[in-house]
This record gives sequence, structure tokens and C-alpha cells, in this order.
Amino acid sequence: MSGKITDNLGRSSGLVKTASATASGAFTSTQQFTSSGTWTKPDGINTIRVFVVGGGGSAGGGGTEDTRSGSGGGAGGCAIEVIDVAAVSTVTVTCGAGGAQAAKTSNGSAGATSSFGTYCTAAGGEEGQGGNAGELQGGTGGQGANGDLNLYGGSGGCGDYESNERAGGNGGMSYFGGAGRGRNDDGLNGAAGSHGGGGGGGMNHGVGGAGGDGFVYVEEYT
Repeated sequence: MSGKITDNLGRSSGLVKTASATASGAFTSTQQFTSSGTWTKPDGINTIRVFVVGGGGSAGGGGTEDTRSGSGGGAGGCAIEVIDVAAVSTVTVTCGAGGAQAAKTSNGSAGATSSFGTYCTAAGGEEGQGGNAGELQGGTGGQGANGDLNLYGGSGGCGDYESNERAGGNGGMSYFGGAGRGRNDDGLNGAAGSHGGGGGGGMNHGVGGAGGDGFVYVEEYT
């Protein structure tokens, strides 16, 4: 059974191989990575299912005028893959860094790519725009690659420009959530994302929230 997933921007996430995304054997344990490291196979494990999430993009900082706030960063994409590890003992895990906190008026920065060895990767989310940029478009989410399921991260919300609402855009949500909240009062800083979520936009005169670092979650089966 196969098909395609299309996000709200009309982008296809590619082939979805639903049959091979189901792990076999008895579930026994998990390992979680919030920073880069090495996955080491426990005794008796033959199959794993991995969830790889890229780093979130940081949000834009607030503008210099009362009516301009930063837009949210995009979330990292997600790749999900079932892997036969009967002949594997260790795999290198890379958790891509989230985009750094953005200064007032500045655009954010993109998140970095996460990976599980050479099996699958997930691109980081794009940056949000700073409050003086004009259109204040939120960052686009990254996409997973080479997994059985390759998913987009959520896009960041737009910041307000010459509006009485004056709220920073929320960060995009990753597969595991983690969106940073945009702020809605003068001088407040946007909240940081987590687990690959995008940072929240700063209110006017506030800084943009950092993107959440990438995240890798491994389910282990006999």
C-alpha cells in the first residue's frame, strides 16, 4: 500500500510506504537523542523504527516600530524508517542544531539537518523574518528524506505588520510538537522551540526565539 502526503502548501512529501513503516517483533525499549551521539544496539534487538527530526528555524526579531513583530521559524522535517539491524551494532546519530536566537529587527537563521547514519535524514526548518522586513513571512518547514515516511515540518506563522494586533508569529510544529510561542506585548522576546520546533517571533523591540535542536527517537524490537 502506498500513496502521497501533501501539506497545506501543496508540497508532496513523496512516496509513503505504509506497509514497511510497521515494525515487527516484540517492542522492548527506546533510546532518545537530543544531541548528537551513537546508537548502540542492545542485546536481542533485530529491528528498529527511527524518527529523525531536523533542527527548527529561529524566528525573526521584533521591529523598531510598535506595529511590527517578527515571524515564526519553520520546524524541522521528519523521516520515519524501519531498519533491519540484525547485522548492525552501532549507528552515528546527528541532531541538527536549531537556528540561533535573532536580535531585534534581524531575520532568524535556518535549522540544520539531522540524520541516522546513512539511512535517513531530515532537513531543518527555514528562518522567520525580522519585524522590519515588510511582508513578515514565516519560515517554511523542512522535509524528511530516504525514510519510509518523509514528512514536512510545520511552517512558522507570519508576524504582524502595521496591525493593531501586534503579535509575533508562532513557530512551526515538528512531528513531536515543540513550537515556540510568538509574543504579543511590547518588548517581549519570542519563546524558543524544542524537539525541532520553530522559534516564536519577537514582539516589537523583542528578540526572536531560537529554533529547537533536532531530535532522534529510536524504538527497539526483538
